[in-house]
Amino acid sequence: MQFNLFTLLFLIAAFSYVLTMIWLNSRQAKSVQDSFTEIPEEFAEKITLSQHQKAANYTRAKLKINNLEILFSIVVLLGWTLGGGLEWLDEFWRSVTADTLYTGVGFIISLMLIGTVIDLPFSLYRTFVLEEKFGFNKTTLSTLIGDMAKGFMLMMAIGLPLLYVILYLMDEMGRYWWFYVWLVLTGFSLLMLWLYPAFIAPIFNKFKPLDNPVLKAKIDHLLKRTGFKSDGVFVMDGSKRSSHGNAYFTGIGKNKRIVFFDTLLKGMEEQEVEAILAHELGHFHHKHVRKQMIISFLTTLLGLALLGYLITQPWFFHGLGISEMSNYSALVLFSLSVPLFSFFITPISSAFSRKYEFEADTFAAKHTNANDLISSLVKLYRDNASTLTPDRLYSAFHDSHPNASIRINHLRRSK
Repeated sequence: MQFNLFTLLFLIAAFSYVLTMIWLNSRQAKSVQDSFTEIPEEFAEKITLSQHQKAANYTRAKLKINNLEILFSIVVLLGWTLGGGLEWLDEFWRSVTADTLYTGVGFIISLMLIGTVIDLPFSLYRTFVLEEKFGFNKTTLSTLIGDMAKGFMLMMAIGLPLLYVILYLMDEMGRYWWFYVWLVLTGFSLLMLWLYPAFIAPIFNKFKPLDNPVLKAKIDHLLKRTGFKSDGVFVMDGSKRSSHGNAYFTGIGKNKRIVFFDTLLKGMEEQEVEAILAHELGHFHHKHVRKQMIISFLTTLLGLALLGYLITQPWFFHGLGISEMSNYSALVLFSLSVPLFSFFITPISSAFSRKYEFEADTFAAKHTNANDLISSLVKLYRDNASTLTPDRLYSAFHDSHPNASIRINHLRRSK
C-alpha cells in the first residue's frame, strides 16, 4: 500500500463525519429526554403523554442503532479501502477475466452484493426487532425474502446493462467520457421516473383505484380547481410492510399518479386527506420536483467532471488502497469517499427542502382548510411516533421537514 497525503485527508474526513453524526445524535437524544414528561402546549389536546413518550422512546431507540450503524459503516469502509478489501477483490476479478469491461462489472456487482449481505443484520434488526417492538412492523420473513429476490432481479435486468454502458463509455469516449455518462444517467433517470409508477412499483406492492366515491369527488374537485392532471388516484397496500402512513406523487409528464397508503386512509377524515393531497399538489405548483431534479442532474454532472480529473491521478488510487489504476475502481472509490467530504453541505439541502415544505403548506392552506391539514399532521406525528421536540441543530442537519411546532404555527398564520 502506498498511503499518501490524501490518505490522511480521507481519515480526517472519515473521523470528522463519525464524530459529527454521533454528536448530533447525542443532542437529539438529550432533547427528547429533556421533554419526556412534558407535551408541547400546541399538542396537549391531541396527543396523550403516553403517545408522546412512545415517540421519545422510539426516537432514542433509532438513534442508538444509528450510532452503531455509523461506527460499523466506517469500519467497513476502512476495511474496503485502507484495509485492502478492494485491492483483493480487484485482484480476484483480474484473475477471472482479462476483459476490462467484464472485470469492472464483476468487481462492482460483487461489491454491491457483499455490501447487501453485510448490511443485512441491521436491516433485520430494524424490521423485526425495533419496528416490531413499537408496533409498526407488518413485514413477514417471506415478504422480506421476496423483496430481496425482486430487487436482485431488477438489478440484473436494469442495473447490470446500465453499469456495462457506463464502463464502456468510460473506456471508449476519451477525455470527456464523463459528459456522455452524464447524458446516459440523466436519460435513464427520466425514463425510470416515467416507468416506475406503472411497471416497477407494482412489482413490490398492489395498487387499487380509490373506491371511496365521496373522497374521490373531493379529490377530483381539488385537482380541477388547482389545474392538476394525473393518471389516477391509487391506494397502495402499505400495511403489507408497516403501519406507518404516507402519501406521495410519482411519475412525470402525463404518467403521474397520486398514491395513498391504505394505513393513512384508515386514520384520516376525508377533508384531512384532501388537505394532505393539497400539500402534495403545492410541491408541483411551485415546481419543487423539477427544481430538485435539475439540482440533482447538475450535481451529478459536477461529480462526474471531478471524477474525470481524479481518474488520472495515481495519488487518488494509492491513497485509498488500490495499487492498479482502472476506471471501475475509480468509480467505486469516488462513490465511497465523496459522502465523507460532502456531508457538511447537508444542512443546505435540508434548508431548501424545509422551505419547499412551507411553500406547499401555504398552498394547501389556500386551497383547503388549514385546520384540516393541521389535524392531519398531528395524527401523522402521533401514529408514526414522530418526536415533537427535536434538537435544533440535529433538525437543521437532518430534517427535510420543519419540526412539528414550527410547521403548525406557520399554518396557523396562513389561515
